[in-house]
Amino acid sequence: MPRILALDYGEKRTGIAETDELKMIASGLKTVNTPNLFDFLKTYLNKENVELLLVGEAKMRDGNAPPIEEKIQEFLKKFNSEFDIPVKRIDERLTSKMAFQTMIDSGLSKKKRRNKALVDEISATIILQTYLY
Repeated sequence: MPRILALDYGEKRTGIAETDELKMIASGLKTVNTPNLFDFLKTYLNKENVELLLVGEAKMRDGNAPPIEEKIQEFLKKFNSEFDIPVKRIDERLTSKMAFQTMIDSGLSKKKRRNKALVDEISATIILQTYLY
């Protein structure tokens, strides 16, 4: 059965989350350096059956798109030209703050909470959970 994959796309790092095959559970997969994202996706998509890619849609408080949106659009054009997988955008406002709060609530130490890669992975998981529920 196919999975759903979610990305919290960033200039430096991209957090990635996936569902189980029944699409009931969202789990953080990993964080990759954004320049290596396509290499990771090629390898992952050759091994796993994915029916949908969710990509966080960044918005500023006033509703306008932030500068990162231009890079996300470039990524989406490249993704759509290389893969035959539908893409859906999910509002990602406040996911980083929610991810950080999740880290606090789960009892992670201050040192571990400074791990921005973990914040990105948790943010991708929140994006995926938002879609599932």
